[in-house]
Amino acid sequence: MIGTIQVAQDGPVATITIDNPAKRNAMSQAMWIAMGDAVLALSARSDLRCIVLRGAGDEAFGSGAEIGEFATLRASYDQALAFAQHGHRAMHAVRDCPVPTLAAIRGACVGGALELAAFCDLRICSDDSRFGVPIARLGATLAYAELEGLVRLVGHVTAAELLLEGRIIGAAEALAKGVVNRSVAADDFDEEVSASVGRICAGAPLAARWHKRFIARLRSGMPLDAADIAEGYACFDTRDYHTGFAAFLAKTEPDFEGK
Repeated sequence: MIGTIQVAQDGPVATITIDNPAKRNAMSQAMWIAMGDAVLALSARSDLRCIVLRGAGDEAFGSGAEIGEFATLRASYDQALAFAQHGHRAMHAVRDCPVPTLAAIRGACVGGALELAAFCDLRICSDDSRFGVPIARLGATLAYAELEGLVRLVGHVTAAELLLEGRIIGAAEALAKGVVNRSVAADDFDEEVSASVGRICAGAPLAARWHKRFIARLRSGMPLDAADIAEGYACFDTRDYHTGFAAFLAKTEPDFEGK
């Protein structure tokens, strides 16, 4: 069976599923291309409030690259460089996506799958999940674009530990090291993911998109200019702001329109 990337939508929530359970949701080159296509298409949608990334089944969010392709698609420097562009495109599409993204992680989340999840805004895992980047066992390295999300997420010290030791860590250690935001019992996993998505969707969608942009801007380390500072107050001219504070005063739930 050839793996695919599946996209489904339920109201303001889109779910992207890495669907290759026979190989623990390993990602082929075609799947990396499809992942980039899917995220870029969803990024252009103004009606979405959350995008969930997950793996098919309960065994793996993803086990990284499809190693069976290495002999034909990644057998040399030139081939590896060409192959990498597709992964970088997908990862950076997740990084730059204006819609809040959540990685729902069950089972194995290793290699390229962890690199992808690292670029999501939030990561929730089941307590039987496992994480790692054992790429050194293949004699290979993570290039800068692939390493970017991991270092941004856990810092250079933990990134070095994961890469140099090639160790697979459990959910408890992943939580302690900041790899994930929350680890929950496997039986409660779907409920917790649903609850988190619900909280994201209940907030003002314009505010969520602004907050994502502000965080990315601060992370860049570049000094803020007058336009950046002014944008921090643009929300006060939106309909959602007036809806929000009116609902607060009336002790009712706000119905945000994204306007």
